Amino acid sequence: MRKLMLAVGGSLFLVAPVSQADVVGLGASVSYWDSDLSGQAADNGDVVDVENDLNLDSDSNANASLYLEHPIPVLPNVRLNFTLVQQSGRGQVNGNFGGVNFGGLDVQSDLDLEQLDLTLYYEVLDNWVNLDLGLTARDLSGELIVKEALTGTPSNETTVDAVIPMGYLAARFDLPLTGVSLGAEGNFISFDGDSLHDFNAYGQYEISLIQFRAGYRQMSIDYEDGNDRLDVEIGGPFVSAGVSF
Repeated sequence: MRKLMLAVGGSLFLVAPVSQADVVGLGASVSYWDSDLSGQAADNGDVVDVENDLNLDSDSNANASLYLEHPIPVLPNVRLNFTLVQQSGRGQVNGNFGGVNFGGLDVQSDLDLEQLDLTLYYEVLDNWVNLDLGLTARDLSGELIVKEALTGTPSNETTVDAVIPMGYLAARFDLPLTGVSLGAEGNFISFDGDSLHDFNAYGQYEISLIQFRAGYRQMSIDYEDGNDRLDVEIGGPFVSAGVSF
């Protein structure tokens, strides 16, 4: 991870003197993400399939973002992004998970994933073709609780908690005089067996100060925290509405 931070940081330093916004810009948006979940969770060597064993399904996935762009050379622009993923389901675990013997019992499972991103980025291009390059610090917090469905015991809790550096890349192509644009953005890192990838592609329509987006978002988390591990993929369509000044 340190090598990635140095590489991205060096790239940012190189583009900083030649990239800046013409005016101060401020924007915010909220979105709803209709996603599906697949993959595995592990605890002390025991593994469950979150889709087939736990039957986890989406309850609510929300996202909110805020950004500030400015014309000051060298200083990066700033973006904050918060994502909340909540999934629950009722399934069956045959045998042990995390040292707990569920023995084929019906289980109730709840997965909560929270992500708070701080992104520092530069506008490399800012016309009908827009290109941003930056570095993201992601505060990732995840908790999977598996418990016997009727009594709540036995139960097991799998957690991950870390602040992770990630590269940031965003591109957008504006169709002149239409208010329509196409874009994609993503965060990514891969290091020492762990990896996180978070990408989305979208179409956007802008009228006055209002922006509407619709697209597809795919997030992949393969992260180990002590004896706990999450190896999951979350993907699906999203819609958002925002304002920009």
